[in-house]
Amino acid sequence: MTQVDTAETGRGDAGHQDTGSGTWRVGIRRAIRAGCRPEPWRRGPVLAALALLLGLFMLLHAWIPNRIGGLGSLVETFLPWFGLFVPLLLAGALSRRSASAVAALLLPVVVWLNLFGGLLGPGGPPGGSHPDSDLTVASHNVGADNPDPAGTARDLAASGADVLALLEVTPQALSVYETELAAAYPYRAVRGTVGLWSKLPLSDTGPVDIGMDSSRALRTTVATDQGPLAVYVAHLGSVRVFPRNGFWTGQRDAGARMLGEAVAAERNERMVLLGDLNGTLDDRAFDGIASRMRSVQDGAGDGFGFSWPAKFPVARIDQILVRGVEPDSSWVLPATGSDHLPVAAGISW
Repeated sequence: MTQVDTAETGRGDAGHQDTGSGTWRVGIRRAIRAGCRPEPWRRGPVLAALALLLGLFMLLHAWIPNRIGGLGSLVETFLPWFGLFVPLLLAGALSRRSASAVAALLLPVVVWLNLFGGLLGPGGPPGGSHPDSDLTVASHNVGADNPDPAGTARDLAASGADVLALLEVTPQALSVYETELAAAYPYRAVRGTVGLWSKLPLSDTGPVDIGMDSSRALRTTVATDQGPLAVYVAHLGSVRVFPRNGFWTGQRDAGARMLGEAVAAERNERMVLLGDLNGTLDDRAFDGIASRMRSVQDGAGDGFGFSWPAKFPVARIDQILVRGVEPDSSWVLPATGSDHLPVAAGISW
């Protein structure tokens, strides 16, 4: 009896194993058959079409004409935000159980990652300069209506930046900034409403023509231990949205072209551009600058680095670009009394 029971028990275990294996194979077959059924691929054609259009829209953004109310520049200013449509469409595709819509979403996902995926990497140390950086630079549109210029100056000095660019400095606030920054920054160069405060000596300071007046941009040379560094500080023209004319960028675009020409003519191999460009580098208006200089956000930034408006930043219009030096890290400083956030970067030779 014992031998018979043992044999029967063995056969029972084997049968149980065969049943489990068979169930697993049956599950696979059912999944394959479900995927091959036409119904999930026929559902949600509108969602699939919207997903494809979203991908093509981001992929071909440079083809959107500016002649129609500056639409191209407007789209490119907020281009990263179009990625928010992906989870919305995905939720719709899952609720409709539409395999075609899910598959179509691969296009906008790949396009968005190709455009902005590099900003999602670790970059440099968040919130501070890389320990091996040779120089730390910062830029801030301090705001003409800033109610506390003294507090803003103290906050910027506490950032530890070696070179500090200030923009939209009013004549009334200039003396405040000079007083508050004098101890930390013994060297300064001011032209109109833009200025550069430095811990290192400055020379060869002069205005830069950006099509407005000589009070909106300057160029100077910073004497560093590694050699001279050309530094440009620029505040390009504002953009406006009009009900009839749409997104108006004429003055800014003209200034961007002239600034690009100045950058191209710069003889110093090492240079930095600091300033409020009133636009993102995705905007085609800055192709002349972006093709000759590298944004510190490129591989060294801590996220998107949105800088405007300060209360709820949606775009990075305050830029730091370099040529002939390497960006180690890039970050956004805490808010001050301005409607912009300060931006900073660590660079190395």
